[in-house]
Order: sequence, then structure tokens, then C-alpha cells
Amino acid sequence: MLIEFSVANFRSFWEPRKLSLTATPQKDLLENNTFESPVSGLPRLLRSAVVYGPNAGGKSNFIRAMGFVKQFVVSSAKEHQEGEGIAVTPFLFNKLGASQPSEFEVQFIQEGVRYQYGFAATKERVTNEWLIAYPEGRSQRWFERTFQSESNDYKWYFGSRFIGRKKQWQEMTRNNALFLSTAIQWNSEQLKPVFTWFHNLFIIGHGTLLDPGCSVKACLDDEKKKRILAFMNEADITISDISMEAKDFSMEDLPSDMPDEMKEDIRRSMEGKKMMRVGFLHPVAGGDSPVSLPLDEESDGTRKLFAYAGPWLDILTKGRIIFADELDTSLHPKIMRYLLSMFHNSKTNQANGQLIFTTHDTSLLDQDLVRRDQFWFVEKDQANASRLYPLTDFKPRTGEALQKAYLNGRYGALPYTREAHL
Repeated sequence: MLIEFSVANFRSFWEPRKLSLTATPQKDLLENNTFESPVSGLPRLLRSAVVYGPNAGGKSNFIRAMGFVKQFVVSSAKEHQEGEGIAVTPFLFNKLGASQPSEFEVQFIQEGVRYQYGFAATKERVTNEWLIAYPEGRSQRWFERTFQSESNDYKWYFGSRFIGRKKQWQEMTRNNALFLSTAIQWNSEQLKPVFTWFHNLFIIGHGTLLDPGCSVKACLDDEKKKRILAFMNEADITISDISMEAKDFSMEDLPSDMPDEMKEDIRRSMEGKKMMRVGFLHPVAGGDSPVSLPLDEESDGTRKLFAYAGPWLDILTKGRIIFADELDTSLHPKIMRYLLSMFHNSKTNQANGQLIFTTHDTSLLDQDLVRRDQFWFVEKDQANASRLYPLTDFKPRTGEALQKAYLNGRYGALPYTREAHL
């Protein structure tokens, strides 16, 4: 469960900016849109957050920030070699950005324990890393490392409640890798819940062509296929069955609109292997035999919805967290509402999965599906730096026409357009 995420000096973000999923005291949509924290003393948490803003305002960079954190936690110890640079991009619109570390911090709950984990890094090294745990509600600093330029070395701290081969893990941690990642590679049991939380994050970045593989794999199980069929039909994609046939891989089976570079990557990994050919069976009026259409002949929206089906149901079943950039692309606004409503339902989302997404669909602002404390905005200031802020900063009145107010500029985060002279 995500409590909050902050980022500083990363891409278009300069000063620290924070997204919080703690609910305000407002009572509307309380049962479906929020849930009680398993940690005593914490406020209720939100099941989703919606982020608006103009093109190039920084929405995608916020999703990229969490994507970078996940990738670095999961992979830095096993994929980076000594001396390799870190693929972090600082803020470049002032003199300090390039010389200062990018910084990230996440507060979350895993297996009933609250954690506060963060790190700072330049392209050359990790400069800071820390982990605070709150078992039974009490703060315990498990570890911290800080690079000291005077000695060109790290200062380390390990708390008495942090157990395991600490010194060995310290010695094995490279400058360009995280201690958390390294300790996991060397079998730290105590840190497994922390690592698992990051590993289970699901990130859909801008322009990402979501692979339907998760949905295809799920359809090999009869019960899961029934759920995916129900998922599609409830979204008004009328299909009676999903057919699958194993066949030799062929480049001709890839979507025609797939980028050439991606096609080449798939060719190298799939050549000589079997692939699953997927078809949707559509009912025909009059009771005739259903018509089967290959997946690549379906509409962009249908293909995208099918690609979402497997991950969506898995996230809701397991209580995972998804960050999605421009969720509304190729989807009708009513399908957007459908996807969101599955999270805002205490029956379909019993495991308390959370969805954080960016969108241009302002119709969500004036509907009874989202609370006011779930809306966020991103815009750039005069220094070209993105700032992230909640709708609640404006204290909108109960019943205020939020969509109208936003489009009229009351909350900012709108594109500034001039009269065209072409």
C-alpha cells in the first residue's frame, strides 16, 4: 500500500514534490474510494489518484520517476557493473541540477508494517540511502549510507534491530548500486518485504505498448479466462470466447503499427520458438456460428483493453499498485470510468489495490466516481520546473463544478494557447 511518494531534481522536477494517498476527513465516497490502513494511527488511504496537466507539464515525468525507482531497486545490484553510469536524469534548467543528486522517497505499508525508504543518486554514484521501519508503530532506522566527498568514502549506520550479515553486504555494495538491492542478492530475509513491494509495482509509461502476454497467459487457466471474458463483456466488448493456438513464431503475426525496433527485439528473442495466436469469437445475429477475429485485427481500444485485463485482475486480486501514464489513450471515457470503478469498489478491490494515473479526461472532475482529495495537478513554473499540487489546496466548495472551474483556469495546470497565425 502506498502512503506517499516524493521526488526532487529528476527530469522536470527541481524542488521536492510529493503525492500523498492519505485521505482527508471528507465523508463522501468514503466506503468505496478509501480504505482503513492496517497500521494503527494512520489515516484512511485512497484507492486512486488522478493527475491532470498540460502536455509537457511533467505528468509523464512523475510516472517515470516511480518507474526509475522500481527499476533501480530491482536491478542495480545484478545488472550494473562497477564503473557503469546510473541512468538518472537531473533537472537541467538551472546550474545546480546537473551537479546535485536526484532524490526519491517512498512511504508504504507491506505485510502490516510501515516503511520509509529513499535514496539520492547522481549519474556516478548513490550519494544517500536510508530505510526506516515502524514495526508496532515505533520508528527504527535500519540502515543509512551517506557519501562524504572529503574522504571520498561512505559513512554507514546500521540499527540494532536490523539483522543479518550487514558488514558483508556493505562491502559488496558498489557505488552505483543500492544497498537494498545488494542485500537482497545476498539473501537478506528481513528486507524481502521491502524489496517485494517495489518488485510488485506495475508501471505503464508514456507510449508504452502494453504487452498482452499477461492476459494471454491468464487465458490458459479456465477460471481466469472466464474472468477476462467477463471483464471484456462488462466493458461492452461483446465476445463469446477467446481462442488460442500455439504456432511457430512469424514476424507477420506482429501488429503492423508496432515500431520496427521493437519488432526486431521480439524477432531476436522469439525466433525458432512457439507463440500463441489469439482470436476473439464474436456472436452473430440469428444464432449462426460465431466469427473469429485475430487479436491484431481488433480495434486499438479492444487490444488495449485486453492487454489491461490480465494485469488489472491480478492487481485487484493481490492488492498491487499501478502507475499508468495517459490511461485514457485509445479508450472511450466510459471505459475509463469502468477501469477506475473496479478500484473504487470494496467488493472487486477487497485487497486494496491502488491506481495512480495521468489523464486529459476532465469529465472525471464532475462525476460521482472520484473524491476531491484524489485529484492532483502538474504544471511548470517560470523556471521551467514542474510542481505537483492537490485540488484540496484550493478548498473547493461542496457541489462546485470542478470541471468548469478547471477549464476556466481556477486550478492552473492548463496549456496556454495563442491565436493561430499560419
